[in-house]
Amino acid sequence: MKAGVAHIGLFCSDLEGIRAFYEKYFDAVCNDKYTNPAKGFESYILSFGNGACQLEIMRKADVSAKRQPAALGLAHVSFSVGSKENVDALTERLKADGYSVIDGPRTTGDGFYESAVLDPEGNHVEITG
Repeated sequence: MKAGVAHIGLFCSDLEGIRAFYEKYFDAVCNDKYTNPAKGFESYILSFGNGACQLEIMRKADVSAKRQPAALGLAHVSFSVGSKENVDALTERLKADGYSVIDGPRTTGDGFYESAVLDPEGNHVEITG
């Protein structure tokens, strides 16, 4: 058996706002909204042009925001934008649009060129070359 990551699920409070963020800055393509009224659940699957795994953004009535700066579990989502120049350009664009740049751009100790930003709900997003 050969396994691969199919998608990552991310709960959010502003489903449409998070969808718009990933569409605008990471060229996500979104499927039709899935809604399950009995469970108070809605979601979109976001796909990215480079064939990476998909991101499922979800909202559920009984899920509340209790974030900590660092906690066990999902730490970040990372997007490759193809080059150092693209990392710099996207990081500057996000900064100019008011998003928090929390690290970089920089070359990490293990040789990656990256920056880190927070999406509209405070999720850690890495941008790599």
